[in-house]
Amino acid sequence: MNFPRRQNLQQQEKPLIIVGSKNPVKINSAEDAFSLAFSKGFHINGITTSSGVPDQPYGDEETWLGAKNRALNSKKNFPEGNYWVGIEGGLDQDKHGMFAFAWIYILDDNGQVGQAKTGTFYLPEGIVSLIKSGMELGDADDQFFSRTNSKQEGGSVGILTDGKLTRRDYYSQAILLALIPFLNKNYY
Repeated sequence: MNFPRRQNLQQQEKPLIIVGSKNPVKINSAEDAFSLAFSKGFHINGITTSSGVPDQPYGDEETWLGAKNRALNSKKNFPEGNYWVGIEGGLDQDKHGMFAFAWIYILDDNGQVGQAKTGTFYLPEGIVSLIKSGMELGDADDQFFSRTNSKQEGGSVGILTDGKLTRRDYYSQAILLALIPFLNKNYY
């Protein structure tokens, strides 16, 4: 895979975004949000990187740390980028039930940080039972809804909204919110 190098980016109109995942939903949602935020195109590539947290993060802090680690490890593994994006989906529970969400963590080549969290939504009891038996949310979705690899498509949010809110759009909105400090550098 040929990535543009930073020295060439000075002459290019398209900065390089590195997403800490090869999941096409995460890559496409980052591209959507960055293009909307900055009204221009970007080179964007996903790389495999560690989150440093369990495969199914639980709770706000663990999920946030997974997103941060993905961004930091992306920068460590590919320092020639201009932005590094970590996206981590997690679960938590309160008195109303188990809910899903994701954290976004973005770094730029000037040391600026942006972060945001998606909205939350509650999971059906059948999926919660599968998760409590040890499954990750994506695997529980696949089994419960008789699907294959749903986490690289619509995910829980797409399935439960009958495609009216896709996982791509769900993440894109939070990525756009995480870009606020980059759009308003005079305030941050």
